[in-house]
Order: sequence, then C-alpha cells, then structure tokens
Amino acid sequence: MTAPVSVERSGIQSMCRSLAQPAHRHQWLSPTQVSAAGPDFVLGEPGSTRRVGRQPAGTVRGAARHTGLGQALRAALQVVVHTRAQLLDNLTPPLRVDMNAQQLNDALRAAGLLKQGKGDDDGPRVTCVMGPVRDGRGWSIIFDLPKGGGKTAADVLAKRTTIAAELGVDEIQGIASRVRAAGGGHAGRVSMWIADDDPYLGAPVPSPLVKAETFSVWEPIPFGQDARGNRIAVPVMWQSLFFGGLPRRGKTFTQRLLTAAGLLDAYVRHYVADGKGGADWMPMKAVAHRLVMGAEDDAVEALKAMLKELLTEMERRFVLLRGLPVSVCPEGKLTPSIVEKYNLPVIFVTIDELQEYFTAMERDDREQVINDLCRIARRGPAAGFICNFASQRPDAESVPTKLREIITLRYCTQVVDQTSSDMVLGKGKAAQGADASVLSEEHKGTGVLVTGPASFVTVRADFLDGPAFAELCQRGRALRQKAGQLTGDAVQDVTAAADQAGFTIAPVLSDCLTVMRHTARLHTVDLLQRLENLDADYGDWDAERLARELEDAGVKRTTKQVNIGGKNLAGYRREDLEAAVPPELLDAR
Repeated sequence: MTAPVSVERSGIQSMCRSLAQPAHRHQWLSPTQVSAAGPDFVLGEPGSTRRVGRQPAGTVRGAARHTGLGQALRAALQVVVHTRAQLLDNLTPPLRVDMNAQQLNDALRAAGLLKQGKGDDDGPRVTCVMGPVRDGRGWSIIFDLPKGGGKTAADVLAKRTTIAAELGVDEIQGIASRVRAAGGGHAGRVSMWIADDDPYLGAPVPSPLVKAETFSVWEPIPFGQDARGNRIAVPVMWQSLFFGGLPRRGKTFTQRLLTAAGLLDAYVRHYVADGKGGADWMPMKAVAHRLVMGAEDDAVEALKAMLKELLTEMERRFVLLRGLPVSVCPEGKLTPSIVEKYNLPVIFVTIDELQEYFTAMERDDREQVINDLCRIARRGPAAGFICNFASQRPDAESVPTKLREIITLRYCTQVVDQTSSDMVLGKGKAAQGADASVLSEEHKGTGVLVTGPASFVTVRADFLDGPAFAELCQRGRALRQKAGQLTGDAVQDVTAAADQAGFTIAPVLSDCLTVMRHTARLHTVDLLQRLENLDADYGDWDAERLARELEDAGVKRTTKQVNIGGKNLAGYRREDLEAAVPPELLDAR
C-alpha cells in the first residue's frame, strides 16, 4: 500500500496547489450544508468546508477510497485552508464568486423572470451576447431575455435583490443596467457585472485636487471611482447639484469636493451658507465672497440678503450678455473669454443643511427663499451660476419638491428606504436601479450619482478631509489675491487674514469673531451656544470662563451689558473683540 499512496499523494498535492491559486473559484459551506453536499466536498478545520467540485474518478473520490489517501487529502487541503483563506466563522470570509450561464438562468427563473419548463425541459433561457467573462474583480455578462416571456430589462432591474440572493451575493456586488439602442441594445438586453466582494470598501482614494496647483471649473471635476475602479468626473458648468443622505455618511465631505475644485480657479466667486454653522465650511472664510454660518435669526437675514444679491447680479449679467455681439457671445451665455474680459467670474452657490434654514423661518420668509432659490437654480446656469445644495432630510417639508425637481445632478449617500432614496435622486429611480438604500453603514463616502433621466452610477467619492480642505482654502485665497479676485467677506475677515499672514490669534477670540460675523452684539448665553455648535469642546464653558479667556486674549469690554431686541443682558460687542486684533492686521485687510 505504501507505493500507491506515495504516487496518489503527489497528485493530491498538485491538485491542492491548483486550488490555492487566486484564479480558482470556490465556495464556502457551513456545517449545516455539509450533509447535502454529497461526495463533492472536502473537510477543512471544524466549522468550515470547501467545495472542490466534481473530480474525475481516480483522483479525489478514487483516492479517498484508501484510508491513507483520505488522510493525506485531508491534511493537504487543511494546508490550503490555513494558508490561502480565512475560516467561515471569520467576520469577513474570502468569498469569491463563480458564475456561468446556467446559474444566471436559474437565478432569473427563481425571480420569476423566466418561465418554468415542463418535465425535463428547463424552459426558456437567456441568450448570452457576451460572457460570462472575468472583468477586473468580477464577472461581466450581457444577455437578451427570451421573446414571448413578456419581460423587459426594466423587470430585471426591479428584481436585482432577488437575483443577487439567488446568485449568492450581496446586492451591493451586483451592477445591472439596460443596454440602450445607442450601445447596440434594446428593451430586453441587460448588462450585468457581479463583483467578487464589496467593491466600495477599503482605503479611500485621496482627491487629486490636493496636489493640483490650479483647476478650471470648465473641466469635469474629479469626483471618485465606480465599482470597477473607473474614474468618475462631474461636469458642473450649466448644472445644479443636490446632495442628500443620512448624517455621518460623508455627505458634506462629498459636497465639498465640488466646491474645493472651485477654490483652485481664481475666477470662481463663492457664496456659501451652512445651516448647521459647524466647522465643516468655516475655512471658506478665507475665500468666500459671502459666508453665512448657522440658522439663527441674524444668519437667516444674512442668507436672505445673500440671495437678493445673487438675483441682482444674475439679472445684471443677463443684461450685459444680451448686449454683447454674437461674435463674442454666440449662445447668449457665459464663456471663459467673457469671464476674464468683463470680470464676470463663475459663481458657485453652496448651501449645506438647507432644512435648517427652512425650519427656522416663518412661512412667508420660507416661501420667498424657496422662490429665490428656484429662480437661481433654474435661470442662473446660463449666467455662470453653479448651485450646490445639500440636506439631511430631503422630504417635501424640508426641501420642497419644486426646488429638488429643478436640480440636474443628484448624489445620495445611505438612506433608510427606497422612498427616501427617490426623494433625493428622483421619483422612480430606485426601480431603475439607482437605490441608495442598499448602501450600509460601512459605505461612508459612497453614494449613487444620477446624471440624467437614465444615467446613474454608484461612486465611492475621493477623500478630502478637513485639514486638506482648509489648506485648499488658503491656496485659493492666494490665487485670488494674485489675480485681483479676492472680494466681499473674505477681504474683511480678520481671522482669515491672520491665518494667511501667520499672526496668532487666540482660538477663542477667532471663534467668537466667526460666530458673530452676522451681528454687532450678542448675549453671552447665545454666544456660548454658538461656540458649542462650532466646536463641542466649548460644551462645558460657562460665562465666567468665557470672560476670563477673552480677557487673556486681550479683549477689553466697553460694556458688559448689551441690548438686543429690548433685552439688556450680559453680552459682547463685536467691536470690542476686533479691538483685540493686532492693528497691523486690521490695516492689511
């Protein structure tokens, strides 16, 4: 028995080396599946089993008839289990997807998309136009549904979750789309790609904007990559954008990518409003022509004034453009040459946390602001206005439908259900396959981007953190100063000038000036609340500590009581705070 065992063991080791190669498709079975697996499985460690598929007689099963061979086979395969894979009870088992036409037909039949056959006949089958073939980190297939079944590509998209379950993958791993006539398709042709694993996990890709010296917003903005690793860029000229999704899913970080590109274009003028009033958009004080922070009464008034200013500028531009000769302005809208010749920079209107403003307003003010935003989003693109809006709650109450329907490009991070996804991406988009509710908590910075009535893609956005964004703001300030394009609030902002000049201003003084940017006076209790909203570290400060810290920063109060709305309470005047700033810095503004 010794010689035969030795010969067979060599063959077993060869087979195991083949199994260990990455190209080999395999599937893990749980212990409960072992009894149903038949003689085509081989045990590894307790709790895991590896299906090796049917082997010719005389190899696996033939060798397993000998006790010695069975032991050798078990030992050799355990080496493969230990060295090439993780066990089934690990939280991230190394699932690899196998795919063939039969599996696809079975999945479609189980989903009710193919008719059942009679007797030994399987029934109608799809026609594979291409594949299945390996395509990057997954499988690609293009197929036609059989005629006479009454099913269309749209029906396949609507059943994508069921199909994924039948194929044994998560729905996030499957990407399906209809092949349109322009691509050689028809209403029954489907393109499908099934990833080996979750394509949206892993280390994020740093934004290329970080290393760019300048950028033109007339070019598509680098945004992220899709499941297959293809780069996605977003053209923003003549467009408006809306971002939605649950809190802490990367919505603001993603929205900032587009505004960040405009920082590196000296001929982009920024109007920014942040209803939350936190630290996310604060670095824009170095660049923004107008910067509104928070949704308190003074901030709401500042937002209303900003929108009126935008509307006035929009109408002024249309008058100017209509007066230009056709040779200069052939289409009646802004061009790169007109921007510089007539000093008409592209205007980037960024508003985050829209719902905070709408919920803080009285009904009449709310309706007026909504109408103003609609006018800017609808008519502004031709005058060089790019709207970039975002909200956590994109429902009809928080962000009215008539505003959302004007927006041309939409991006949605994880939401709770398909209804919420459709509120951001558009009615019926989830049924077409553009469904952000399939994303999970792990998909931070990943969302569904809709670029047209039938165009969408799931994108993992590039990574641009707070410090990198702040550094871009400082570079944007320097570019505008060099081009003579630093205007508005950015010119007058003391803290932005200090940052650029290298002056050190006490953080508490800088923060107080920031949160009081829209008001000349503020009661202490309100000042503390705004400081905490800006930075949670202020949460345990009281009036005494605030007074002590500001006094150490050089603030001398001309009065400790301020009258606001008929209430005379302890508070601060902005003039007293600015007086603590070095005079040479104030003179340099």
